[in-house]
Amino acid sequence: MPTADLMPMSGVALYLVMLVAIAESLNRFRHTSPETSRKIVHIGAGQVLLLAWWLQIPAWEIIGASVVASIIALVSYVLPILPSINSVGRKSLGTFFYAVSIGVVAACFFPDRAHFAVIGILIMAWGDGLAAIIGQRFGRHPYHLWGNRKSMEGTGTMAIASLLVTGLILTAVYGATGSVWLVAFGVAIAATGLEAIAQLGIDNLTVPLGSAFICAYLSHWL
Repeated sequence: MPTADLMPMSGVALYLVMLVAIAESLNRFRHTSPETSRKIVHIGAGQVLLLAWWLQIPAWEIIGASVVASIIALVSYVLPILPSINSVGRKSLGTFFYAVSIGVVAACFFPDRAHFAVIGILIMAWGDGLAAIIGQRFGRHPYHLWGNRKSMEGTGTMAIASLLVTGLILTAVYGATGSVWLVAFGVAIAATGLEAIAQLGIDNLTVPLGSAFICAYLSHWL
C-alpha cells in the first residue's frame, strides 16, 4: 500500500494518541477527576469519524482501528493501563461499546452515506458528553428512570445537542430545508430516549447506532 494512502489514518491515530495523553496527564499530574478526563476523551474521540469523513478514509481502515481500540478497551478493564478513561467509580463497558459503535456505523454507512455515521457518533460524543457535564454540575431537578438517575438539565442538554448536530450536518449535505430540521427533531427525541434508559454504558452503542439508522430512515422518507 502506498505511504500516501496511510497518511490520513496516521494523522487520525496521532490525534487519538495525543487526546489520551492529555487526559492521562491531567489525571495523573493535575489530579483532574477521572470523570472529567474521561469526558475529554469521550467528546474528543467522537471527532474521529468526522475527520475520517473529511479525509475520505476507507471503511476498512476505520473498522480495523475500531477492533484494535475495542481490544485495548477490554484489556484496560482488567489492567489499569488507562485509569483516566475507565476509573469512573461505576461498573461500565462504555469505552468498549464506544469503540465498537464507531466500527459498526462505518461498516454500515461509509463511504456513500457517511454523514449518517458521523451524526450517530457526534450525537454520542457531544450529546451524552455535555449532558453528563451539565447534569453533574447544574442538575437541580433529578428523576429516576429504570434505575437510572438523571436530571432534567442533563436530558435537555442531550436533546438540544442532538438536534443541533443532526440539523447542521444534514443542512451541510442537503441544504437548509424544513424537512432537515423535522428529521433532526425526530432523531433528537429518539437519541434522548435511548440515552435515558441505557444501562451499564450500553448507550455508547445504542445511541450512535439508533441515531444513525433512524436518521437514515427519516431522511429517506422526507
